[in-house]
Amino acid sequence: MIPHNLPVPEPSPTPPDGARARDLLAGKWTYLLSGVAATALTTEELGRELRNRLDALCSVLAVDPFDAAAVERIGEEVVATGYVGEDGLRRTVEVLGKGLASLPEFQPVDAHADRLALAIGALATGFLTANRRAVFEQQERMQLSLLKAVRDAKWNLKESEARFDEVVTSSASGVLIADPAGLLVRANAAIGEILGRTVAELTGTSLFDLVHPDTVGMLREGMRAVVEGAQDRVRQSQRLLRQDGDVARISLTASLVGDAGDASSHFVVVVEDGTELVLLQNELNRQALHDVLTGLPNRQFFSTHLESAVRRADPAHGLTLMHLDLDALGMVCDSLGRRAGERLLVHVAQRLKSLVAREKAMVARLDGDEFGILVENTATTPDIATIATAVNRELAEPLYVDGHGLALSTSIGVARGGRDDDPAELLRAADQALRRARTRRRGQWEVFDPERDVAERSTHALAVGMPGAWERGEIAVHYRPVTRLADGGVAGVEAVLRWERPGGPLGHEECLGLAERTGLVLPLGEWLLGGAAGQVHWWRRRNGFASPLTVALTAHQACDADLVPRVVRVLDTAGLPADRLVVGIPARVARVAEAVDNLSVLAEMGVRTALEDFALGPDDFTAARDLGVRVIRVAKRFTDLGDTANAGYANALTAALRDTGAVVAVCGVTTADQAAWWREAGAELATGPLFGPDDSAAAFQATLAPRSSP
Repeated sequence: MIPHNLPVPEPSPTPPDGARARDLLAGKWTYLLSGVAATALTTEELGRELRNRLDALCSVLAVDPFDAAAVERIGEEVVATGYVGEDGLRRTVEVLGKGLASLPEFQPVDAHADRLALAIGALATGFLTANRRAVFEQQERMQLSLLKAVRDAKWNLKESEARFDEVVTSSASGVLIADPAGLLVRANAAIGEILGRTVAELTGTSLFDLVHPDTVGMLREGMRAVVEGAQDRVRQSQRLLRQDGDVARISLTASLVGDAGDASSHFVVVVEDGTELVLLQNELNRQALHDVLTGLPNRQFFSTHLESAVRRADPAHGLTLMHLDLDALGMVCDSLGRRAGERLLVHVAQRLKSLVAREKAMVARLDGDEFGILVENTATTPDIATIATAVNRELAEPLYVDGHGLALSTSIGVARGGRDDDPAELLRAADQALRRARTRRRGQWEVFDPERDVAERSTHALAVGMPGAWERGEIAVHYRPVTRLADGGVAGVEAVLRWERPGGPLGHEECLGLAERTGLVLPLGEWLLGGAAGQVHWWRRRNGFASPLTVALTAHQACDADLVPRVVRVLDTAGLPADRLVVGIPARVARVAEAVDNLSVLAEMGVRTALEDFALGPDDFTAARDLGVRVIRVAKRFTDLGDTANAGYANALTAALRDTGAVVAVCGVTTADQAAWWREAGAELATGPLFGPDDSAAAFQATLAPRSSP
């Protein structure tokens, strides 16, 4: 039981746009509650009280982590306004269950559904706690009256019996008088109604025969402790056996009454029927563990069920966990509205349940468009491929909503487990497999691969640790010579990244791949460009180095809306002329509107532009012609092809680019034979290990001639 004297958090200020919504909700709550609750407050006073409680509830919901105890205390405070009872609780759950989800601060409601469900459950728990306390206090007061009546009966039996009848007969609580051995000598009509028996049938019956066998031992021990003086009274939640074979869930209090000489005489047992409260609490608990829309278990219930399923998994067959994601639910909601999406979700839930109806399985809705299926495998359970294929085949059958035939494919991640597996790790494994499945085509499924997962987790660890390494100075700008194939002279310099890490250095391509995963590539790329531009400008002033600086962008950088401002800011800061900078974008994004806009604006500023990773695709040639790029950088995968394959590629390349005026550059040249071959094929520039390693600024400067040709 939660102490009722703990403070409830002060209500936080209500946002202006939500004040009206809260006023309306508090007014509706007041209207419904005043019709069923007995209170000394006026309607206006009750309205103010409930509005304060609503503000406090919203404040708790806005704070992480969620404080269920605070919400329970709010429920207790509502009960303290008067006699609220079960009807008041029912009305409160109805109005707040719907009303909280419509408040502006809890939109979108999917993001707050779990917290709102938990809040309604905690509020009901507070109601039940306060009502139970009131019941116990009423029972204690009644017991005092009964004890006094029994004592008086020692002096005047007739007066005692009349007083007993007056107190007990009018009570809505069941009252029993039993001897120390548990034999019933008196009972009132209320206990007869609870048990479906007459008073005559109860008299002479053993109290212990009316208690469920599973809990009768607990009652015997408690009454024995009272007789022996170890405790004053017995208070227990018990189950009594009804005449019709059903079970009545009750709250029981038993006190021992002595005679005039203080000798133990009889037990006074007060019984309060709690069946309706238990049923209501069970329903609230069910709602807290199930998705409101589909009726399926939610993520919390699914996770708990998984823990128990792992413990009882068949040693030979184990269990299968599937994480499903509907591929295009967002498109349905955007085009046809939320109602169509909700009907489709209900349809999917029903189809999934029917698919595994013959298996020992649970289907749950984990998130907005994500579902989970847990199958406890047996010898007859179909294999993963069969189940995954059946899921997509079943969901391909259209559901008609407002004349539209809707069907979705689903991407599926699968993890196999057994008794030795960690449930949380199984959930993570299925999620990882789902993410890999989504990187392929729609409607695909993927089984978790532990070896691949180890490699990916290692890569992820590097990616998330990269910002710290950058701050510690482990990542530096290095310089790669751009060489003229005709005479071997330095025609420019390319700025690249290098990460000097304890486990071994990482080169430029690896650094960019890791930075792309976390979005670090944007600030890191600007830092690379700024540092390199300043260095090249310094070389120009010191050594007369007039060759251009080349910086190759990733697809993310090429489409960055702030790319042009970043370049302008760097050039202004470093003092580098725009025509001394070559900016390359990947050929695969050369038809993307954002990348094209960036490239066009940079070209208008005087920045030289290049296409990176150029291949033989028709879009590559079209982009080279339409965008007016100055440099075409051949994809590395073509650098070391055999002479026959390279000849065809080179002929097509030079023929297509003859009229563009672009310079052809080859990346990744490692041998003199490759350099000679590409020189004969028409390439003018090259980079690669043959022309020197990626060096620091000081090392690269040492290789510069006093004057380098532009």
